[in-house]
Amino acid sequence: MEIEQPPVHHERVVPSGERRGLVLVHTGDGKGKSTAALGLALRAHGRGKPVLIYQFMKVPSARFGEHRVFEKLGVPIVGLGDGFSWKSKDLEHSAELAREGWARAEASIRGGEHFLVVLDEIMYPLRYGWIALDQVLACLRERPAHVHVVLTGRAAPAELVELADTVTEMTLVKHHYQAGVPAQRGIED
Repeated sequence: MEIEQPPVHHERVVPSGERRGLVLVHTGDGKGKSTAALGLALRAHGRGKPVLIYQFMKVPSARFGEHRVFEKLGVPIVGLGDGFSWKSKDLEHSAELAREGWARAEASIRGGEHFLVVLDEIMYPLRYGWIALDQVLACLRERPAHVHVVLTGRAAPAELVELADTVTEMTLVKHHYQAGVPAQRGIED
């Protein structure tokens, strides 16, 4: 590691635009997409802002760590799916759940009651064609000006990346699965 000197002088860029709702995308093959979105949800809730979290791949009865803490905090976290597609016994049913889930999420975004709406793992149903990308893009463009939306998942479509205000790509450098270490409660769930 090379030691650096802390920056002493830096040019501060002062934003000139107005504050408005943002579209944020967390994508890529690395770990941390959902975790980052849930961190934003905690930050917004900590500021007294209304937050709503939709999880497109989790079942409504899921009781992972995030469900337990958000329940204690009074932040709604809603499972819309029937588990990850590779575990599904009926992909048509999974697709129908995704479409129904999108209808709920779209109504929430357009309704404007929440400062932040998280669409966790929405990239799966988008990539599978279960949810029409054009509908999602239209909703994001037409949402109330104060509503922030975070979308997570691998392989975000180029059209969504283009529309978004902020896109972060999580890059896989190293993962414990590769060394044979299984998922661990409190880290993956």
